[in-house]
Amino acid sequence: MPNEKPKAVVLLSGGLDSATTLYMARRDGYTLHALSFRYGQRHSHELACAARVAQAASVTQHVVLDIDLRKFGGSALTADLAVPKHRSAAAMAGGIPVTYVPARNTIFLSLALAWAESLGAADIFIGVNALDYSGYPDCRPEFIAAFERLANLATKVGVEGRLRLRIHAPLIGMTKAEIIRTGRDLGVDYSLTSSCYDPAPDGRACGACDACQLRAKGFAEVGRRDPAGPPAPDEG
Repeated sequence: MPNEKPKAVVLLSGGLDSATTLYMARRDGYTLHALSFRYGQRHSHELACAARVAQAASVTQHVVLDIDLRKFGGSALTADLAVPKHRSAAAMAGGIPVTYVPARNTIFLSLALAWAESLGAADIFIGVNALDYSGYPDCRPEFIAAFERLANLATKVGVEGRLRLRIHAPLIGMTKAEIIRTGRDLGVDYSLTSSCYDPAPDGRACGACDACQLRAKGFAEVGRRDPAGPPAPDEG
């Protein structure tokens, strides 16, 4: 049908950035197909958040794929390594941290690409960010541009010219504060999200890992309290 909405695959971790990206794709008129991963991450609580965000955004389909990256290890998120806590901004900017999961976004985008081709979708959204981030190489514009070229070389629809595949990274040049302002304008309920790398068994954010600190910085800059953050000291 000529008025049918275009389909998009949106990578949805359950965190602040991916939730905002999902709502940006919805704003842009796409039919939403959300993709999450149970990859052996220590912060698997994020999957419950992803399910809640997907429901709130009325996605057409939400798929959770199982990939056990613990078999490879190499990251504090998938192996028995300590998650860094209370690092300074300078330390976070000083190199690639141990929370980097080897080739994670390449793996995730490859599977999103497979689903997009199966759906006949030309558009894939990912919530990577190159400003307020912890130095991950697979969050850079160069990586996104390179993967988009690969996507059009490596697929039947791309080679035959039936679709021009696009990788959208709408947050790539935004600060965390700008992301939060955008999400609030779009109606994102950030109380449904979790960004913490090392949450308590009940899902409560630690407040000290890099992801928690970057998130807290963003909310502080917009003058708002993080609705999913750790409680204030006087709240116990």
